[in-house]
Amino acid sequence: MSKFIWILSSTFALICIILIIMSFASKNVETPEYKVIKTIDEVEIRLYPKMLVAKTSLADKSFDDQGSNGFRTIAGYIFGGNEKNQKIAMTSPVVMNMGDSSSMYFVMPKEYKKEDLPQPSSKAVVISEVAAKTIAVVSYGGYSSDKKIEEHIQILSKILTQNDIKTKGDFMFMGYNAPWDVINRKNEVAIEIEMQ
Repeated sequence: MSKFIWILSSTFALICIILIIMSFASKNVETPEYKVIKTIDEVEIRLYPKMLVAKTSLADKSFDDQGSNGFRTIAGYIFGGNEKNQKIAMTSPVVMNMGDSSSMYFVMPKEYKKEDLPQPSSKAVVISEVAAKTIAVVSYGGYSSDKKIEEHIQILSKILTQNDIKTKGDFMFMGYNAPWDVINRKNEVAIEIEMQ
């Protein structure tokens, strides 16, 4: 019996080590460049340039219900589900627009222009541009859920209201980690704001 326990604990330790290594390896993933304009309590005000994205529509704004489906649809495109069977590097964050017409998108690597990207094989994926915008952001760690996202939306809303900052559009969830990243997880909720 002790040999079985030793094998089981060794296997568990090996899996943990692999997951930790994979967590650190994913830190080399490209992220969009932005400029921090201001910090107010937990909120960062950031200016993002326009971005090229691969986007899919979602049935509703529930992260718990739609997050995996949206991720799989777009991941299919970058993992070769396109007219050239071309693999495209993963970037982060994955962005979920949480409005009445919800969607999810991956930002395309900055080396690409729209005409350079292969056409998606799936009609559910569209290549489009997201305009430059100023957004307010609150960050948090751990795994996300509808409950956690809503808690942080409330924090963000309260700080923006207290500082008379006007918003436009819908809230967004931004996830920076692959599901197998077990440490150093980073999530954000954000909303576009009106600059005065």
